[in-house]
Amino acid sequence: MAINISKQFLFRKLHQLSGIAPLGFFLFAHFFTNSKALGGAEKFNDAVGELHSVPYLIFVEWLGIFIPLIYHAVYGLFITWEARANNIAYPYARNWFYTIQRTTGIIVFFFVFFHILNFRFGLIPGLNTTPVAGNAEIAFALVAEEFTRLWVVVVYVIGITATVWHLANGFWLFAVDWGIVIGAQAQRYAGYACAALGVALLAVGLNAMAAFIWKGGLLGSEFWGMYR
Repeated sequence: MAINISKQFLFRKLHQLSGIAPLGFFLFAHFFTNSKALGGAEKFNDAVGELHSVPYLIFVEWLGIFIPLIYHAVYGLFITWEARANNIAYPYARNWFYTIQRTTGIIVFFFVFFHILNFRFGLIPGLNTTPVAGNAEIAFALVAEEFTRLWVVVVYVIGITATVWHLANGFWLFAVDWGIVIGAQAQRYAGYACAALGVALLAVGLNAMAAFIWKGGLLGSEFWGMYR
């Protein structure tokens, strides 16, 4: 029994680490690169070209991102399968946050899978079969063409929102579970900080996505020109 408990403890700690590091890096790197689209197609294409010119990129992706994310996703689904939601009996905020964390985890799993198959490999039926990877000179055009479809925009709005929530709340859970913030007051302030980070990341992510639809994103004149 002690061995099983220690293994479960280790698996959960690895699950937390494999979410914070690769998912955080994956999100921040994507938001940074995608935000280059605010400056136009040429700047985005150059950013994609630089990213895909990193030596041994395939090993960096698999060892640093994909494998940890696969572990995080699979073990997260296992946790979700075993979860017993008690929001009705105990409608406290943290109980709701637990349920939302599990729900967003499922959404993020399918969203990241969809995103990688679509833009990394061009394998989603009915969408572009030309992947962004290896085609940096037309990367902006490929992404912009995908966002001419309303359902793709909806998928990405939901996916980005779920990913940001999952990561921001994951930061708080990590800080609490690893003893970085101790005490009710410190945990409350940490919660405010993570919420602020989440709002900022969501604004950056949605604005970067919008840059492929309207020049300058949600702050550009092209977007606001629709309401004049």
